[in-house]
Amino acid sequence: MGLALAGAALVIAAVLLPGRAEAQFGLRGGPLGVARFAVGHMMGLSRLRHSRMAVRGGRYRSAALRSQDPRGAERGQLSNPYVLRAALTAQAALAGWQGGRRPQGWWRHPDGSYGWVGPVFWPFAHDDLTTAIIFGDATSLSLYGYGDIYAALFTPYAAPELAAYTVPQGRRARRIPSAETLCEASDTGGLPVDRIASAVQPNELQRTALDELASAWNAARDTIRAACPAQAPANASERLGLMRERLEAMIKATDAIEAPLTKFVGLLDDDKKTRLNALANERRAALASHRPKDASKDASKNATKDAQAAKACQADYDPLSDENAQRQYEQLVQQQWPAAEIASTLHLDEIARARLEVLQDTTLRTMQTLSACPTEPAATAQARLAAVKARLATMLEAVNGVTDALDDFEADLSDEQKAAFEAIGPKREV
Repeated sequence: MGLALAGAALVIAAVLLPGRAEAQFGLRGGPLGVARFAVGHMMGLSRLRHSRMAVRGGRYRSAALRSQDPRGAERGQLSNPYVLRAALTAQAALAGWQGGRRPQGWWRHPDGSYGWVGPVFWPFAHDDLTTAIIFGDATSLSLYGYGDIYAALFTPYAAPELAAYTVPQGRRARRIPSAETLCEASDTGGLPVDRIASAVQPNELQRTALDELASAWNAARDTIRAACPAQAPANASERLGLMRERLEAMIKATDAIEAPLTKFVGLLDDDKKTRLNALANERRAALASHRPKDASKDASKNATKDAQAAKACQADYDPLSDENAQRQYEQLVQQQWPAAEIASTLHLDEIARARLEVLQDTTLRTMQTLSACPTEPAATAQARLAAVKARLATMLEAVNGVTDALDDFEADLSDEQKAAFEAIGPKREV
């Protein structure tokens, strides 16, 4: 739903404070350049605003930190998974950031969760694939994009903070989960075989195919886990490399489950296929039952925001009438692209400045490629698998493009200049 605001951002950026935004961000290309920057941050999910409250309240942090398990003591409890994820990724991401003293980090996702947790990118990768393919809910998957690439370039963590996740030492090790633990965060249950079996009531042949699919799903999980970083990345290039490895592992995982999924579904009659596809509706109903007690008070507001999100994709949409969109646009000034700081700190010549502009433009363009107006989830698991693969491939292409631009930028830089570029990241506290 909130992704529809991305379309509005292009218009908003062109008509709201273009001069101010261009000055703040150091963007070239006038309003169109500002538009590229604006797109990625128009992705707030209004229904999940309570997840931020959970993060700030820290209801899950203590248990998770004590157990070194990002799901902690809450694993067996019924809870809104988005609130749980936001709280648990926050406690893990912030435990090692600036000594755990800051209440929130600038690289968090719109729902309050974090795509980068120490040196680990996409800690709940396997869960997100399962949720998107089987239950038709790609909400969490859709939040990964420009912000994560930005965080790879300008890391929020200093080197010692990252090292704490890979080489825990002393008392601090009890507070900061290891990278391996974070990579094991996805539910070990894998494919929800029991729920699927209960829904479709498979015969012997179908049950055998379902077991084969479950085995492939577990193997896919192991493929993703194998892409867990063994050591903390030392620079932006290595962080982008980690992103690429994780995305490639996720794509490989989807490739591995495609054939057994097709085989299993192919053995079902129309009635059983309908019951399998109905699992997505059951998930939506379950989420609705986990809404906070005051959710009814927000129902009309959410309905209004949903309607605005749909209108944002229409050609005649007027962003000046959308106060929420304007407010989000104003908040973009909190995350500046430090082009001027880089140029002055690194003492760049004209060629290096031009390459920096290419890097900046390439990164900003990922907002457009990774943001889109929402569409109804596909009706079948096979179609949803194809959509997931397409999304991952698009993100991988974006990461590769930024990596190439970064390599070109750093090609003629001295070691001192590269170190200065890397040092810009940990200082950022917006």
